[in-house]
Amino acid sequence: MRLALGLTLAVVAWAGDSPQTLYAYRGSTPTLDGVLSPGEWGDATAFSGVKEWTPQFSPVKNDADLSLKGYVKHDGRRLYFAFDITDDVLYGLDTPRWLPEENPKAHELTREGFPWFGDEMEILLNASNEWKGNEGARGDGTSWQMVVNLTKSRLGGVGVGGLLEGEPRRLEPAWNTYQKWIREGAQQAAVRKKPGGKRYIIEWAISFNPCLEVEPGKFYEPSMGNRAMGLNIALGDLDEKEKGESNQFHFYHEQWFAGKKNTRTHMREWGTLWLMAGPPGLPPRRR
Repeated sequence: MRLALGLTLAVVAWAGDSPQTLYAYRGSTPTLDGVLSPGEWGDATAFSGVKEWTPQFSPVKNDADLSLKGYVKHDGRRLYFAFDITDDVLYGLDTPRWLPEENPKAHELTREGFPWFGDEMEILLNASNEWKGNEGARGDGTSWQMVVNLTKSRLGGVGVGGLLEGEPRRLEPAWNTYQKWIREGAQQAAVRKKPGGKRYIIEWAISFNPCLEVEPGKFYEPSMGNRAMGLNIALGDLDEKEKGESNQFHFYHEQWFAGKKNTRTHMREWGTLWLMAGPPGLPPRRR
């Protein structure tokens, strides 16, 4: 298994101001079932977190409280992430489904709801590798922010984990685009709590077309060679309400792969995902 650190490939361009970098090589197609079967992710790049990631709320001090092992690869048609998450308290399973005073509609599956309220993972991707100033994701194939929640989803409703529309929800075109992707399978995710609790698995598939639009109407494919894209990842964690008493929405942890507190959703602060045209060992092909 390839590790995210210590790679010898000489690539220096970053897709954001943060130096954090992952490489997605071409590999086998995984089965999205919420189970990391032996060898299924053995050809993926592995990474870990989240104590050293940027905290938006209370920092993580103990891996047993919140941590992850992550994997990334592609099969020439879709980009795949997997996350094996350790979490000592699972919101809505080990706790009541309490709501924040700021939004009693947080669990509604509407633009008024909070898709990220709960134990959740977010992927933010800037396929175009372009931004202006401090803008966030545009909510289309060029740049987006999507959510997988442990206990609610667009397809399964409240109580069933899966994909939800992310930000910017305030923009109706973005909301409609995200919902179309989910309903038509352009993005798919499987979420499964592991036996014994305290851990859960997310497997996430992202279709190059329509989700990785590198130029207007043009989507990534391996024939383009190696390509740098902006990337951020967030792991959110709710526990008992009192644990987040001093934080907005009583959120306990929200750890970010790249960027700074309060500005981590600005595309300029993201790290880099390199889409590698082939498996490791092939001569690099640059755009």
